[in-house]
Amino acid sequence: MGKFQLCVSPVMGTLAIQASLLFPCASKSSSSIKGGRPNGGVSQNLFAKFSSLTVKRLPRRTLLQFIGFSSMVLHVNPDFDAPMPDMKEPEAIRTLKLASGVRIQEIIEGEGPEASEGDIVQLNYVCRRSNGYFVHSTVDQFSGESAPVILPLDENKIIKGLKEVLVGMKVGGKRRALIPPSVGYINENLKPIPDEFGPRRSLLSHANEPLIFEVQLLKVL
Repeated sequence: MGKFQLCVSPVMGTLAIQASLLFPCASKSSSSIKGGRPNGGVSQNLFAKFSSLTVKRLPRRTLLQFIGFSSMVLHVNPDFDAPMPDMKEPEAIRTLKLASGVRIQEIIEGEGPEASEGDIVQLNYVCRRSNGYFVHSTVDQFSGESAPVILPLDENKIIKGLKEVLVGMKVGGKRRALIPPSVGYINENLKPIPDEFGPRRSLLSHANEPLIFEVQLLKVL
C-alpha cells in the first residue's frame, strides 16, 4: 500500500489543506512535487475550484437571512434614546421629638385656630399599644360614629404627653404621637379615660408601656 503525504501551499492557506486531504499527493510523484516543494500551479487550480464550489453551495436563503439579521442587530431603537421622566419622591411625614420623649408626626396641619396651653379643646382620638393593638377610641370602629371628648390643656388634668401633642395644633389638624409612660397615665385620674369599666381597665392595664395616640382637633372652645 502506498504512503500519502499532506500537500500544503503557503498561498492556499486553510482551503489548500482541505484540498490536499481530499486529493492526497503521492510522495514520489514528479508531476506534483518539484525539489521537495508543492507545485504552485496545481495548488492554485485546486484553490480556485474549491473557492468557487464553496460560494456556489452557500444557500441564497441563508445569505439573505444573515444579511437581515445583521441589519436588525445594527438597528437602534429610538425609544432607548428618549430621556427618562423626572421621578418625584413622596413627601416624607415630618417627625418631631420633644424633650419629654414624645414623638410627634404631623399628618394634617389644619387651617383653623391654634390651640394654646390652658385652652379647652374638643377632639377625637384613637389609642393603641406600641405594637399596634387597639386599646380605646372615641370613634366606633364598625359604625364610624364618634363621641368627641372635651379636655382642658392642663397637665394636672390630662396626661402630659397628650397636652404636648395638642398645644400648637390647628383646628382640622391630625397628629400621631408616641407617648412614653413617664408622661402618660401616671395616675388613674388623668384624662382621657373611658367611663365604662371594661375599656377603662383595659387602658390602665397598659399604663406602664408606651402608647400611640392619633388625635384630630375639632374645636378650640
